[in-house]
Amino acid sequence: MILTMKSIALLGPRFFRRFPFFCPFSMLFSTESSEGGEMDDGFFRLDNGSEMDDVFMRIENDDQMGDGFTRVEKPLREAWGVSNLDPFSDNGSGSSSSARKSYFDNVRLDASRVLEVLQQHSPGFNTIAALDELQIRVSGALVREVLFEILKRVNYANRERCAKLGYKFFVWSDQHENYRHTVNAYHLIMKIFAESDEFKAMWRLVDEMTEQGFPITARTFQILICTCGEAGLARRVVGRFLKSKIFNYRPFKHSYNAILLCLLGLKQYKLVEWVHQWMLLKDHSPDILSYNIVMCAKYRLGKLDEFHRLLDELDKNGFSPDFHTFNILLRLLGKGNKPLAALDLLNHMREVGFDPSVLHFTTLIDGLSRAGNLDACKYFFDEMIRLGCMPDVACYTVMITGYIVAGELEIAQGLFEEMTVRGQLPNVFTYNSMIRGLCMANKFEEACSMLEEMESRGCNPNFLVYNTLVGSLQNAGKLKEAHEVIRRMVDMGQYVHLISKLKRYRRC
Repeated sequence: MILTMKSIALLGPRFFRRFPFFCPFSMLFSTESSEGGEMDDGFFRLDNGSEMDDVFMRIENDDQMGDGFTRVEKPLREAWGVSNLDPFSDNGSGSSSSARKSYFDNVRLDASRVLEVLQQHSPGFNTIAALDELQIRVSGALVREVLFEILKRVNYANRERCAKLGYKFFVWSDQHENYRHTVNAYHLIMKIFAESDEFKAMWRLVDEMTEQGFPITARTFQILICTCGEAGLARRVVGRFLKSKIFNYRPFKHSYNAILLCLLGLKQYKLVEWVHQWMLLKDHSPDILSYNIVMCAKYRLGKLDEFHRLLDELDKNGFSPDFHTFNILLRLLGKGNKPLAALDLLNHMREVGFDPSVLHFTTLIDGLSRAGNLDACKYFFDEMIRLGCMPDVACYTVMITGYIVAGELEIAQGLFEEMTVRGQLPNVFTYNSMIRGLCMANKFEEACSMLEEMESRGCNPNFLVYNTLVGSLQNAGKLKEAHEVIRRMVDMGQYVHLISKLKRYRRC
């Protein structure tokens, strides 16, 4: 029987009856940590601040936030991600570390010289000859550094020039002996073309990659699908990859999961549905990862009946919930403000030998926070500590953000002090929440002091922090203070290319 939206409160009890055992497969990714018995899922644990942008931007602009289900999607997207290994990494010894630093210093110096030459490009200027005169050693690190710098500089005004210069350097570097472009280099120049709206050139690069024998990977697919504004064009891209015999979809079991996970990360939820239907038409049975991804998409599209239908189907096909399935269900119960059902689900997880991790509690608390149930948030926060699962910086930040949104600045400040005492250093999102709360309380001097504090602690403000503080100061009529923050940002060389996006900013 399919669950309806009205019966979601009964999800916990019914769920337990339907899934009496837990899939051993998921335990491969869930090992006991050596510290405090905390579950380490081996995937994303929300302790990386850079992955939490859309979770905490709700404090900046609620109508841009959606429902915050990204906290569930992030672990899924990271679950099967290929490590972005640095081929130049060392073993940590002092001498090799010093040599590595010297090497990259030289690479950055050579890259700056290359960029200076490229900037001189004009009719009558022989760019290729000027690059040859530099007599620099072309390496993968140099190519990556130059292309990445060009990519960062692309804007509407210079995009055609950036694409031309990027490709000129790309071709020039490939002509050197003892150097051959890597897949990463192709992806960077493709990204430059994508940002420059040079779509035909980007597709020619894909054909060139194939001719050169390079694997067409999930990253290639991601870059291409990002450029497809029309649903029909996006479907053609997906179809081409599904039919391709050269698509390197590892480490996924099949190409469908590679594409589904990529589409989920790009928030292409309707395309997730379409690929799922294609799987079924081709008699390709989904696995637990496929089910988790499609259930996420159904939730984001508001199709809860279909979400529950998939949950029933998962059971009928002999699959048991894994780490991510539980996380999805906790998000659903949290957002639905069902704390009692969530408590039953947490108890069931322990009964089947799967102790909830800090990620599970954080996901639930974040959902309840968005539902406005701060009492339940406090209960589960205390409960996780009682059970020996200590909150990390992400969990504290979720709690602090919830209280800030509710206007409870003093409680948020208490948690901020508590986390530092417990050795959890605030990250950029924690500081952003606190700065927003102080500004909401018209404590602008303290907000500016907190900006200085985070810098002194080695926590570099991101653009969201600057935008939060500058926007609040401007709204309060404190234009002098706002310009001082902008000047500070420019002096530090940060986000200069985004300065025009600051609210009501005008260059003097």
